Amino acid sequence: MMKFDALGVSEVLTALLQRQGIMEPTPVQEQAIPPMRAGRDVIAQAQTGTGKTFAFLLPLLEKIKPQGTVAQALVIAPTRELAIQIARVAEPLGEPLGIGTIVIYGGADIERQKEKIHRHPQLIIGTPGRLLDHLRHHTLLLGTVNKVVLDEADEMMKLGFIEDVETLLKELARDRQLLLFSATIPERVRKLAHRFMTRPEEIKIEGAQVPLDTIRQVTIALKEAEKIDRLSLIINETQPYLMMVFCATREKVRRVTYEMIHRGYLADELSGDLTQTQRALVLRRFRQAELQILVTTDIAARGLDIEGVTHVVNYDLPRTAEDYIHRIGRTGRAGHEGTAVSLVD
Repeated sequence: MMKFDALGVSEVLTALLQRQGIMEPTPVQEQAIPPMRAGRDVIAQAQTGTGKTFAFLLPLLEKIKPQGTVAQALVIAPTRELAIQIARVAEPLGEPLGIGTIVIYGGADIERQKEKIHRHPQLIIGTPGRLLDHLRHHTLLLGTVNKVVLDEADEMMKLGFIEDVETLLKELARDRQLLLFSATIPERVRKLAHRFMTRPEEIKIEGAQVPLDTIRQVTIALKEAEKIDRLSLIINETQPYLMMVFCATREKVRRVTYEMIHRGYLADELSGDLTQTQRALVLRRFRQAELQILVTTDIAARGLDIEGVTHVVNYDLPRTAEDYIHRIGRTGRAGHEGTAVSLVD
């Protein structure tokens, strides 16, 4: 098997990865790291859970000059949760190298973010809306940034952020290196890429990388009115360690969460209606198994890495097969077995 040093990853970063138990690169890392280290623009198509965060962070961190007191690299993510997740991966690697990292997202105290920006972090991770806020208030200068990553670019398009992303890209250094990672490459994303990229290297990791052989998939046909009773029965019969229940709307999340709590389950909700502080608290409680049931929208289908999810329930079916793959991929991770149940009216 290939090792990270064979890809040109430095001894320091290789050692830091080994301390985390990461010994061998995944396919997307094997294919993306060499052209990125060579300074090429890259379009990488790969599903969530394939290791793409390390695929773009390792070359970025090696190219950042720690002694520089200006922003040098930018990672743009579609959601707060994903931005925070990327920062969690970046900080333990960047800190030993003397690289300062800041994560910027809406819903957090903008004044505290301004204070952190004034400490001159070299790596900035953020969501499009809040990055633009700082840009308009002249608290964030991006003219020195010459390495930028668009993560989950297809989600940015779905959420209506493409225009914001274009505005941000126009503020960067002219000799920038642009790296685009996405589960799918819709035509609009491809047009954006080719407008701002120079002869990009295209990488495609074939197939859904969710380990389906470790996930037992079950479909239950029933009426809408029967779903809440069936969900309770599933919990009682299977005794999940951690369960994620996906609903189609925020209103449905609220109703199902209320019913779960009313029936005595350790449950809480995660949706865009919560403040960032509330969302962070709910996720922390779920990660620490203080909650057993997390009822959520598709906001939690991508990017979140939560260990110990034994069951996923599609209370409502997702819109696309791709969204289904992302949802059930929250379980059956790291070689463990999981169960995904879909309640179908």
